[in-house]
Amino acid sequence: MAVTMAEIQHLRKMTGAGMMDCKNALNEANGDFDKAMEIIRKKGQAVAAKREDREASEGCVLAATDGNFAAVVALQCETDFVAKNEEFIALTRQILNAAIAHKPETLDELLAIELPNGTVSQLITDKIGATGEKMQLGFYEHLTAPYVTSYIHMGNKLATIVGFNKAVADEQVARDIAMQVAAMNPIAVTPEEIREELKEKELAIAREKAREAGKPENLLDRIAEGALQKFYKESTLLQQEYVKDSKKTIGQFLKENDKELSVTSFKRVSLNV
Repeated sequence: MAVTMAEIQHLRKMTGAGMMDCKNALNEANGDFDKAMEIIRKKGQAVAAKREDREASEGCVLAATDGNFAAVVALQCETDFVAKNEEFIALTRQILNAAIAHKPETLDELLAIELPNGTVSQLITDKIGATGEKMQLGFYEHLTAPYVTSYIHMGNKLATIVGFNKAVADEQVARDIAMQVAAMNPIAVTPEEIREELKEKELAIAREKAREAGKPENLLDRIAEGALQKFYKESTLLQQEYVKDSKKTIGQFLKENDKELSVTSFKRVSLNV
C-alpha cells in the first residue's frame, strides 16, 4: 500500500529519522506505524553498534531548576555540526525536562524514563539512526537544596547548578555564584570537603618542590602547609577570589549580601571547555 506524505512526516516527527528512511520503513511495514517505528529503531541500534568505538567528545550541555531541585545533562555526539543542530539541542532539552519532571537518582534511571515516543535511551538511539553519529548521555548531575540556581554558558558546552542554604533575595547574586563555578572550576565548597588523600598529595608535592629548590628540611612542612592554603584559595569556592572583584572572596561576597547565606553544593559539567 502507498504511504502518504502525512504519515512519513508524522514518523519523522516521532523518530527524527530522515524522510527517505521513514518512507522506506513505512513501505517495509506495509503502512503499520508501530512496525515502522521498530524498523527505524533497529536501524538506529545497528548504527550505534557500528559507531561504538568512535569518540563522542562534542555535544550539548543544559541545566534547569524546579523548586528546590536542579539538574544538568550532557548529550554527547561526534561533531560540533550535529551538536549545534536545533533538533539535537531539542533532544537534549527533552532529556533535561524528563530529569526535572521525574528527578531520577542516577543516569541509568534517567535513560529508562518512559516518554510518549519511547524511553530516553530509545530516543537517543533513534537520533543515532537519523544522524549516523555516535551519541551518548555522558553526564547527569543533580542536587537538592533550600534554594537552587542554574547557569548555561554561551554555546551550550558548559553548565552549572548551585545549591544554597536559604532563599536568595537577589537572583543576580545566585547567578554570579553559578558563573563563578563555571569560570573558576572549584573542586569543593570548603577545604573540609576535600578528600584527605588529595590534601596529603598536595602536601607531598609541595614538600618535594621545596626540597628540589634547596630549602632546609626543617622548613619543608611549614612551606608545604603554606602551599596547601594557597591550593584552598584557588580550589575551594568560598575561598576563591570573586571573578568580578578580586579584592574579595566568594565567602565575603555572600556575607555582604546576606550574613547567613552560603553555598551547600554545586555541580559543573563541561565539554571541551
